[in-house]
Amino acid sequence: MDTRRIGENIACWRGRRRLTQTAFGTLMGKSKRWVQDLEAGSRQADPRLSVLEAAARVLAVPLPVLLADTTSDETADAAGEMEAIRVALHRHDIATGTPDASAHPLDVDTLRRSVHHAWRLFQASAAFTSLSGRIPALLTDATHAAALHDGDDQLTAYRALSMTLQLTEALAIKAGATDIASLAGHRAVLAAERSGDPVIQASAARHLTDALTADEQPHAAAAFAQAAATRLTPDLTGRGAVGLSTLGMLYLKAAMAQATAATLTDRRAPSAARQVPDLLAQADEHARQLPPDADGNALFTAFNTTNVSLYRLAAHVKLYEGEAGAAVAQAITADQRAALPRERRAHLLTDLAHAYTQAGNRQKAVDTLLDAEREAPEEVLGRPRTHQLVEDLRLLGAGSAEGRLRALAERCGLPG
Repeated sequence: MDTRRIGENIACWRGRRRLTQTAFGTLMGKSKRWVQDLEAGSRQADPRLSVLEAAARVLAVPLPVLLADTTSDETADAAGEMEAIRVALHRHDIATGTPDASAHPLDVDTLRRSVHHAWRLFQASAAFTSLSGRIPALLTDATHAAALHDGDDQLTAYRALSMTLQLTEALAIKAGATDIASLAGHRAVLAAERSGDPVIQASAARHLTDALTADEQPHAAAAFAQAAATRLTPDLTGRGAVGLSTLGMLYLKAAMAQATAATLTDRRAPSAARQVPDLLAQADEHARQLPPDADGNALFTAFNTTNVSLYRLAAHVKLYEGEAGAAVAQAITADQRAALPRERRAHLLTDLAHAYTQAGNRQKAVDTLLDAEREAPEEVLGRPRTHQLVEDLRLLGAGSAEGRLRALAERCGLPG
């Protein structure tokens, strides 16, 4: 995409946010003239990806919205769907759990099936944007059911509400909408507590951990996950595969939070780095305790020894240990990869591409990204984190893969 198109997108969203050019410039730490040049597409050195990321944060939109061709219905829909989720979360009846007394709640069996189907779509990674469009209605149904049912049906509805909010958090993370992720994550924990179900409580805790980490609060995220694991372990270890899986995921999320904290410049960073291997080992221990007949995806965790390896790879990447990360990924067999949900397979490949980049094997990084795109296009074309990697590879150079990288950047909507 050319810089003029990006400028038009920024101007459009600035107007929708009711910001003057002066106000937007102030929030960006720039002048009004700088904003005028940016929106006109006439700046010589901009827009760099870092500038666009800052603009996306100020305008509260996912980065792909600013990068994409505004004539794309899919992009417009994606932006509208994230905004619709934000609006839904702030609606009075959903925020307070107090629907109109005349409302008729959905029966809990239908609600449970709807939530289950939405999670299956998420793991299929077929179309996150179309799934996002279903979330406001699902939030409404689950919130109203939790408020209006009673007894066991109400507890079931709270479980469904928490799982809906957890799905909202997961979608928001992929879209780079950390404000939505944090809000949904906190509410998921509250709904889980009301359900009284330790498995749902653990699942919600791991999603809030993810949201806090993405929201640049990794120390708080790690502390929360570890506190939840300590509290819930006695209940979870007796619940079979689903208990072990949600407990193991808490340790994996704690490991990633500590790996993220280790990259900071504060005095706690060295301690955080030292804790990562132990947390991964605890997760691996729980994975090895899974019953032989476990399907490896209890409560949509995709938790097993293979998933522990995926997180070990991700932790190495976070700690800038690319060669070690690539070695972990290469030890995962083809059968183990094939058994993962599609979303997890694509995530493995994008993390491996990061590892190859850090190890200096940039041609292989490009080809691995192309493999990930074939596996699940939205994991590559629609994720800000992957866009950053593509931009890094363009700056570093990819040798004989330059042509393939250039074509990928165009499909991602990155400026030339």
